[in-house]
Amino acid sequence: MRGRWKAVAIVLLVAILGFGVYLDQNMTRVEALPANSEATSSGTNYLIVGSDSRDGLSEEDGERLATGEAAGQRTDTIMLLHTGSSGSVLVSIPRDSFVPIPGHGSSKINSAFAIGGPQLLTETVEGATGLKIDHYVEVGFGGFVGAVDAVGGVDMCVEEAIDDPLAGLDIQAGCQELDGATALGYVRTRATPGSDFDRVQRQREFLSALLGKATSPLTLINPFRMVPLASAVTDTITVDEGDHLWNIAGLAWGMKGVSGGDGVQTTVPIGGSSGSSLRWDRGRAQELFGALQQDQAPPASSFGP
Repeated sequence: MRGRWKAVAIVLLVAILGFGVYLDQNMTRVEALPANSEATSSGTNYLIVGSDSRDGLSEEDGERLATGEAAGQRTDTIMLLHTGSSGSVLVSIPRDSFVPIPGHGSSKINSAFAIGGPQLLTETVEGATGLKIDHYVEVGFGGFVGAVDAVGGVDMCVEEAIDDPLAGLDIQAGCQELDGATALGYVRTRATPGSDFDRVQRQREFLSALLGKATSPLTLINPFRMVPLASAVTDTITVDEGDHLWNIAGLAWGMKGVSGGDGVQTTVPIGGSSGSSLRWDRGRAQELFGALQQDQAPPASSFGP
């Protein structure tokens, strides 16, 4: 009997390892990290990008998710996750942040992605923050929806009702479970008084909740959730050429610290605006990123916006 269980365990282990190798080999990879980066920092930094690419979505999906018909690719979300001895720190970078873009003057930070793709965006973030980016993760509309549905939805407490036809969202206030399509509208909408500032906060909170549920024991031991989740993630995310499945696991673990309350969630401190562009509070931003560069907990005075 003992030998039979040992054989079953070996078969399961081989199957799990084989599935992991298959997923790792099927991840989409691009040159996202600058080849000659001069940035240095302690700890580990992940650049998380939510792109509004419609790639992989059918016409019916586009209508159902209210994604519009824009061609090309832009960044709908930019976040930086720092992990290390100081714990996890998740920083939202507003897409309208006015920063220097190497070789292209100064403009909104999401212009870097439109101009030069992931590598120029990463180089721009490194230049603006002084942090070395170690890993890059990009998620499109379809991947986001698939991941939410794969874990069976995500529980969120919505502070106010939001009706935004442009984002395909009509949601009531209160605690509720959001499916993939509703969640996409929830993190995309600007139809609240704080507009983009409200949106980046919702994005941080939702991503933390999603990855917290994805790494929960109930998900990890349930093959009917884990297999679709793993497949959805690896089929629809884009990572740097040097990244692997275990790097994504490291990201999820770091986000779990944030969602569990042990980490910090904040936005780059904003000092003012010029037209539709946002200008960082340079002093407070330096406090924030200077602490992360040394792998130290940032002071509360540096939290934005």
